[in-house]
Amino acid sequence: MNWLKKTLDFGQKIKRLLKKRPSRKDMEESDWTSCCKGPILKKDLEENLWVCPGPCHKHFRINPKQRFDLLFGSEGYEILKTPMPPDDPLNFADTKSYKDRLKSARKKTGLNCSMVVADGTINKIRLTAIASDFNYMGASIGAAEGEAFLFAAQHSIENNQPLLVVATGGGMKMQESIISLNQMTRTTLAINELKKNKIPYIILFADPVAGGITASYAMLGDIQIAEPGALIAFAGRRVIEGTVKEELPENFQKSEHVQACGFVDTIIQRKDLPEKIGILLSILLKKQSEIKIEDGDKTSENNIENREAS
Repeated sequence: MNWLKKTLDFGQKIKRLLKKRPSRKDMEESDWTSCCKGPILKKDLEENLWVCPGPCHKHFRINPKQRFDLLFGSEGYEILKTPMPPDDPLNFADTKSYKDRLKSARKKTGLNCSMVVADGTINKIRLTAIASDFNYMGASIGAAEGEAFLFAAQHSIENNQPLLVVATGGGMKMQESIISLNQMTRTTLAINELKKNKIPYIILFADPVAGGITASYAMLGDIQIAEPGALIAFAGRRVIEGTVKEELPENFQKSEHVQACGFVDTIIQRKDLPEKIGILLSILLKKQSEIKIEDGDKTSENNIENREAS
């Protein structure tokens, strides 16, 4: 019976070790996180714009405030109040009621919905911007997010300024069923209005983008930008592999692979986003500004247009 006793004792040791593993809450409240080189202070990560300083250069997820601070500067934007439809139109409940899930998400993030709209300036150009918080129920889309998107599009049209959408989220909210799916149509119609009014519409893919978000407003930009290594997908990798019965490339659904397939125009490091987006906006709006070309000379958009015309 010696071997049996040793086996049971070993099993108890494993159980004790598992119990000591930090919870998700402990990890979120910790001053440390980990990446390719092991433990890293969150403070150091924040100073590097939440990008790993190691060889992997992983772009960690950031919330809307951090995103707007990066794009506009901490004093360079204004958060706009968006309409709020009723919280739980279907009285949905699974293991927990939808209302309770919303309360938890609001307490965790301090937001009324996952989508935040701001008015700010990049390169002296005013624009409307949308960013989502993945900590708010995976930044999934429901009626409140749809209203926020439509509000942002209308604000862009009324003020004749571009719309920049930082696309991130897991898709549509199952708790709102067809109401959630309807936001795919509504956001598409709003984008059509932007295009009718010749308003530039720019998408920035930030890890992760999936489901109905990819299937609607995230793939309709005039220019599609992505951060390095961002997941851009509709269905999950394992679902696709199980359907097609073959192994997919290692970087399948990463922004680099999606760019190679023609669905992303350019990949930009986080630190370069304000400058590069500013240049793109200047070109789209035919503003006078200097841009670098390959031979190292400098020219302006007007000079480029004249050269192309000749």
